[in-house]
Amino acid sequence: MGTLDNKIALVTGGTGGIGTAICQRLAEAGAKIATTYMNEDKAKAWADKQNFSAKIVACDVSKYEDCINLKNEIETTLGPVDIVVNNAGITRDGSFKKMLPDMWDTVIKTNLDSVFNVTHQFVNDMAERGFGRVVNISSINGQKGQFGQTNYSAAKAGLHGFTMALAQEVARKGVTVNTISPGYIATEMVMAVPEEIREKIIAQIPVGRLGKPEEIASLVTYLASNDASFITGANLAANGGQHMH
Repeated sequence: MGTLDNKIALVTGGTGGIGTAICQRLAEAGAKIATTYMNEDKAKAWADKQNFSAKIVACDVSKYEDCINLKNEIETTLGPVDIVVNNAGITRDGSFKKMLPDMWDTVIKTNLDSVFNVTHQFVNDMAERGFGRVVNISSINGQKGQFGQTNYSAAKAGLHGFTMALAQEVARKGVTVNTISPGYIATEMVMAVPEEIREKIIAQIPVGRLGKPEEIASLVTYLASNDASFITGANLAANGGQHMH
């Protein structure tokens, strides 16, 4: 028996490095998986490579209308969503001096507006049914800031403000809302960074290595379980001790 048998989990940005690991772990725990994509060919290639089945839905999470359709699509094929993992995110880095309005807007829309757009579709129904889990994937840079990332750091910090406020609204209804703030994780994106820069990053991490996507996925799966029902409004840092708060 899995801890999440028959639960339906939506993971936005599920085809990325951390997203894939989250989908995998939730599926292993018994959940039925739905995820979003922007590029159909990439998404189909991704689905073919996985050893679990996932409902993949075309959705630009930065658009509210798309998220209404997302809900309809998942509910007609899988059923009502019990677990939402807001994991979709992008970067458009640049010093503030050189940051263009488009670089700001795109990151805020994709990384922060999306969390409203997606969660708004599902959380009231969760509260009515007396069970729900919302897990927001933030970042170490939302906690400590990062040079060249005013847009990304603002969005990721905003995510935890959202978590704390919503957690208070739904706490008595059996719905928990939490944030996970990963540090540097060994995803394709991080492994594409030149090695000398990567070595400098690792030198700042007390445990002496990058995190693994599976370590974030395990934390998500725990927060989604009944065992974590007393944890809400929390921001769980998983950064190897790089930033202690």
